[in-house]
Amino acid sequence: MTNTPTHAAKGHYFVPAASHYSTFLSVGIFLLALGFVFRLNGVPAGIWSMLIGAGLILYVVIGWFGEVIGENRKGIYTAWEDRSYRIGMVWFIFSEVMFFACFFGVLFYIRRISLPELGGYDPVLTPYAGFTGAWPSSGPMGETFQPMGAWGVPAINTLLLLTSGATLTWAHWGLLKNKRNQLNLGLALTVALGLTFMGFQAQEYIHAYHELGLTLGAGVYGATFFITTGFHGMHVTLGSIMLLVMLGRGLKGHFSEHDHFAFEAVAWYWHFVDVVWLIVFVFVYWL
Repeated sequence: MTNTPTHAAKGHYFVPAASHYSTFLSVGIFLLALGFVFRLNGVPAGIWSMLIGAGLILYVVIGWFGEVIGENRKGIYTAWEDRSYRIGMVWFIFSEVMFFACFFGVLFYIRRISLPELGGYDPVLTPYAGFTGAWPSSGPMGETFQPMGAWGVPAINTLLLLTSGATLTWAHWGLLKNKRNQLNLGLALTVALGLTFMGFQAQEYIHAYHELGLTLGAGVYGATFFITTGFHGMHVTLGSIMLLVMLGRGLKGHFSEHDHFAFEAVAWYWHFVDVVWLIVFVFVYWL
């Protein structure tokens, strides 16, 4: 059991009591990853390992974040803790920037270096005579496919995310002016736009698999397409969940115009997701 945290002495950094949540989180992540590996190798127990791991992670998220919210509502936190959370969120978003930078770096390397060499740009290095290396490509041994166009669902999803950034900013203005209805309505609209984005992306994936032949087996184009858009979709899903939590807290009156870092942190994350999608749209769909 987690002990009830004690108040820090005035002017000192708050140190919470020992918690079991970190242990449960580690076990949950391990079981989730282990179950995924088992499923890839056809082990029936994999699904149960994944479910137990996901359940533990959900338990930790609800319980641990609930404790943090409770501590903040009790007035335990000071400017020390606020600064710490802000620095932590900045570093987290920076790590996310580096995460997606790896994907864009791979895409650059494939398009500008690898494919030209395989396609005969350097006759000494290429082992595949007759392969042009033009993008989009499944590679010299990949399956035939049709690339995903930019001016259908991807363009609609771009408009949805840009609009969601505007509605979230509008919600923030409402919070700063202590207009609770504007805050809650703006958050509700942002959540709705995020979920709509995910619905369109699911439709896009179905279209890709069944009508374009664009699958994970479609060589390097299919791999880079699904890993980049898929991880971005995962971030939109997580962001929508966080926004939904912010909406619930807003309806309960948890935020004030002077104390709302949780809202700000989620807003930073969501705007980061918006910017990444613009880069994805340009370099994965358009160019």
